[in-house]
Amino acid sequence: MPNLPQQVDKEAVKRFLLSLQDSICAALEQEDGVAIFQEDAWQREAGGGGKSRVLREGTVFEQAGVNFSHVFGDKMPGSATAHRPELAGRSFEAMGVSLVVHPNNPHVPTSHANVRFFIAEKEGEDPVWWFGGGFDLTPFYPVEEDCVHWHQTAKAICAPFGDDVYQEHKAWCDRYFFLPHRNETRGVGGLFFDDLNSWGFDASLNYIEAVGQGFLDAYLPIVQKRKDTEYGERERQFQLYRRGRYVEFNLVYDRGTLFGLQSGGRTESILMSMPPLVRWQYGFEPEVGSAEEKLYTEYLTPRDW
Repeated sequence: MPNLPQQVDKEAVKRFLLSLQDSICAALEQEDGVAIFQEDAWQREAGGGGKSRVLREGTVFEQAGVNFSHVFGDKMPGSATAHRPELAGRSFEAMGVSLVVHPNNPHVPTSHANVRFFIAEKEGEDPVWWFGGGFDLTPFYPVEEDCVHWHQTAKAICAPFGDDVYQEHKAWCDRYFFLPHRNETRGVGGLFFDDLNSWGFDASLNYIEAVGQGFLDAYLPIVQKRKDTEYGERERQFQLYRRGRYVEFNLVYDRGTLFGLQSGGRTESILMSMPPLVRWQYGFEPEVGSAEEKLYTEYLTPRDW
């Protein structure tokens, strides 16, 4: 797509993000059937604020968080300038929606999604802006058809924006959600992109709208298929053990977590993505031929779906 000069409309981005938070929360509440989101509005001392919404102890979802934030300041956080050192000395404005869903049933995957917009400005110079985001799936007891559905939905979302977009952003997701110290992916991937501005503002905004709105199309059919699958203590304990990988990634590698903490964001909201219960086990090895081993041998390396 051509890089056309277009007016940056920050208010259009904010309107979309707020509506996305509303629509995803409503859909997750409907799917759960019992629990509802509690909203916690907050202000950031250095500028901006947000709305954190958390659903807890539902029938389907043990915990789900859907956060909106809009923060700004006169100095770029270190996590941002490390990625883009040419932006040091600029003021910044960042807004986004980020969500994580931790289901009760170990046969329902955990999932994460976010879409975000960033702009850095300096008097006398053109603003530098970009979009980023994506979604990924973290199953504990993966089902092939679920993974295929997830990726085919992602592919359909990307198709209007270019023939190579899905493969590029799928590969980016595989690289990003990877734990080098474990030599495994966090799950079965999905889409991830950052620094998106070469398409121009309008097309880039259309893409994050498609990704944000498409998350429910990708995720809810899997939830509906697996939420009533029987499970026992063995499956629950494995789910809690594998949730530890989520914690490891978010605290060690995730750029969004680092940006939030370094920019003075609200700690409770930043760490909302953490699972409510988790465990570690020294030297865990799945039994040969078990369903748990299948996760490691067939699903924690990048695959074409």
